[in-house]
Amino acid sequence: MNTLMVQGCTSDAGKSALVTALCRWLARQDVAVAPFKPQNMALNSAVTADGGEIGRAQAVQAQACGLPPHSDMNPVLLKPNSDTGAQVIIQGRAIGNMRALDYHAYKATARAAVFDSYHRLAAQYQAVIVEGAGSPAEINLRANDIANMGFAEAADCPVILIADIDRGGVFAHLVGTLALLSDTEQARVQGFVINRFRGDLGLLQPGLDWLEAKTGKPVLGVLPYLRGLHLDAEDALPAASSAPAMPDALRVVVPVLPHISNHTDFDPLRAHPRVDLRFVTLDQPLPPADLVILPGSKTVRTDRAALTAYGWDAALARHLRYGGKVLGICGGFQMLGRALHDPAGIEGEPGSSAGLGWLDFETTLAHDKQLRTVAGTLADGTTPVAGYEIHAGVSSGAALNQPLCWLDGRPDGAMSPDDQVRGTYLHGLFDTPAAADALLAWAGLAGGAASPDIAALRDAAIDRLADAVEAHLDTQILRNLLGLAPC
Repeated sequence: MNTLMVQGCTSDAGKSALVTALCRWLARQDVAVAPFKPQNMALNSAVTADGGEIGRAQAVQAQACGLPPHSDMNPVLLKPNSDTGAQVIIQGRAIGNMRALDYHAYKATARAAVFDSYHRLAAQYQAVIVEGAGSPAEINLRANDIANMGFAEAADCPVILIADIDRGGVFAHLVGTLALLSDTEQARVQGFVINRFRGDLGLLQPGLDWLEAKTGKPVLGVLPYLRGLHLDAEDALPAASSAPAMPDALRVVVPVLPHISNHTDFDPLRAHPRVDLRFVTLDQPLPPADLVILPGSKTVRTDRAALTAYGWDAALARHLRYGGKVLGICGGFQMLGRALHDPAGIEGEPGSSAGLGWLDFETTLAHDKQLRTVAGTLADGTTPVAGYEIHAGVSSGAALNQPLCWLDGRPDGAMSPDDQVRGTYLHGLFDTPAAADALLAWAGLAGGAASPDIAALRDAAIDRLADAVEAHLDTQILRNLLGLAPC
């Protein structure tokens, strides 16, 4: 057996972080390891080396393994576009939109893709670390499950169950989850991990002893609450900047669109000590800002209409009149043009919508999604920039003759004649420190930006997680579960 699955009692229990930690811990020991998540639901995604699209968390886990991300690492990705529907991506490729009930009927096909990808990874690597989704105790989703115990039973792999003590009720979460599993599923659970503990472990020990006696299963360890981790979020939106801003910080506002996507674009700004980054919901007024960034969107026309419905059109126009800057990324860039067309109903009802009209171009959505990693320079021809594109829109118009970037030898994005408004299809725009410095200087940050290297911060965070596994978990049991020889 070379496969171990991490399941959680709840969403955000720490599954992604623990899989990331285990991947780096094993890679440090020269074990050829790969991450795998059968089914993911997230609007934060990444482009893979084979030109596909997977959840952002699996791309980070691939980095922990020292691997380029591959579509086999997340063969089913669901990108919600309404309360009851999502775009379905199979082995990196979008196959269309489905309502929840339709996808439930489609699961047999999705299951075949899941095991096709899993068997390729299991044959290629010494160890595969699998991440579950949500909770295995979601009774309404148990039929034809491919995300949790349904996968574990079919793959015949051991499971460890993680729970977050910081949110309270950790023993109820663990015992209750176990109680809702079938007998064979309960037997598959080989131990518990308690996550995000802060305090005196001696005070927790009686509870750990009780848990082991009650369930007959070992507590593999208690992971501490690690502050200041710079890791890409799988989906949840961060509340604010993760670093205290200086008094002269640049004020940056990102409106929280109803279908905001790839908000990991702003992680470098959250980590910047001279940037005061705020995510502001549309029901709140636009606060004073130097720069407003319109983010990516899964349903651009719907989110564009939400800006109007909440009065943000007028607020953004006022922001520009008073000298503020506006930047659009991907879907946010498309909103800056004159019109948005979706004749095939790719993102919703077929039709057209007016854009904000600050850049002279129009966008038409097409069936073929652009998925690629790219590198180049900003418009100056010297400042390096790199990232990835994930979009279905094709833009055309005079504004594109003044591009913001040159990517792999072709123009991208646009800048307004007065240079107050800029836009680009490039995700990861701020990941390259030199590009971030130049863009923040354009937005008004004086005296040198000293932008952080987010890739280095992410790698340091992965190492911290692996250190925690080494220090706080029973690593010999983990190796045994993977069929690895003792260290």
